[in-house]
Amino acid sequence: MTELYHFLEMGVWLGFAAIGFAVLFNVPQRTLPVIWLVGALGGITKLVILHFGGNIILASLAGATLVGFLSIPAAHSKHAPPLVFSIPAVIPMVPGAFAYRMMLGLIRLAGDTHADSYSDILNSAVSNGLKTLFILLSLAVGVAIPMLVTRKESAKKMKIIK
Repeated sequence: MTELYHFLEMGVWLGFAAIGFAVLFNVPQRTLPVIWLVGALGGITKLVILHFGGNIILASLAGATLVGFLSIPAAHSKHAPPLVFSIPAVIPMVPGAFAYRMMLGLIRLAGDTHADSYSDILNSAVSNGLKTLFILLSLAVGVAIPMLVTRKESAKKMKIIK
């Protein structure tokens, strides 16, 4: 039961992070509650997959894909482009920690490094850099694919289950 509360709490904070980026991008105020909800659901999806042992790249792809699919009917209901909802909602899933560790590794390599630890630091920096790259690619693909798949189908024709 405490895991459920943890996921809900993290969803609340991820939703607020999405609202923060939405305000930074100066989106219309009428879209903020939906951006909060889409950001929270996408983040919770990623966290649940990670909790059950999923890969972080696939978890990011799943969260971003959910954000992409939820952005399409939200765009129709709030009369705004889907990117207004998807971009701020997916930014909290950007892998800042991996990018930071990669940069620290590169800085250590540029400094005085003993030959013994050079290969370990290089492997760590490359690993973190590749994780960052693939997570960013999965976020971009996850947001773009739903919009490309439903492009021929008008958002007005989509039914929302209530």
